[in-house]
Amino acid sequence: MEGKKFKVIIVEDVKLELKGTEEIFRNEIPNVDVIGTAMTEAEFWPLMEKELPDMVLLDLGLGGSTTIGVEICRNIFKKYKGVKVLIFTGETTNEKLWVDVLNAGADGIVLKTGELLTKTEVQAVMDGKHYVFNEPILQKILERYTHSVENDCKRQEAIITYDIDEYDERFLRHLALGYTKEMIANLKTMPLGVKSLEKRQNDLVNRLFNSDERLDGVNATRLVVRALQLGILDLNSLQPDEE
Repeated sequence: MEGKKFKVIIVEDVKLELKGTEEIFRNEIPNVDVIGTAMTEAEFWPLMEKELPDMVLLDLGLGGSTTIGVEICRNIFKKYKGVKVLIFTGETTNEKLWVDVLNAGADGIVLKTGELLTKTEVQAVMDGKHYVFNEPILQKILERYTHSVENDCKRQEAIITYDIDEYDERFLRHLALGYTKEMIANLKTMPLGVKSLEKRQNDLVNRLFNSDERLDGVNATRLVVRALQLGILDLNSLQPDEE
């Protein structure tokens, strides 16, 4: 769509920033026709009824609320199929808000930091690309992705090093969730009785603790904490099996 004119509505509740965004479009992205601007949700919906845009450039924080923008995005996605939504927000640290608005149907997020809004992001959205981000948010995503991959590798290494099988993992995971051995033995996915689980717990203690560490005794809580420290268990993935 390079060079082709397309229509945009800007939703921004700070007058100075609204004027600045219009200037960016005027100077940097001349193939945009700004057909309307709104500073509140009440101003926005009549603009959509009057003339449908190709894209809405949407600020998330309107009138002091960070959730109105998410709801606007969700309603655009439901009511106006084909209208693109690019978020342009000063919410530079609220990662949960970014996830919420992406789940609500946003095509991309540009943080009001660094290079700000450029033709690259706007054109990418209009070309049908999903998950369009500018460099500051890409850096955040890369940090999270790197951390996640490193944790996965750490877990795989620990599983190999300490010879953890699926029943060890299941046993440790349910201990971490507060299950007793009797409760774990009753799981459909655990074909082991209480005595076998007691033997397995002792075996895990011998694998995960050296002889000096075992002198004072190792209870179930200490065993679970060690499994978390070693990465055998992932704190963010502690879910019980279906009983």
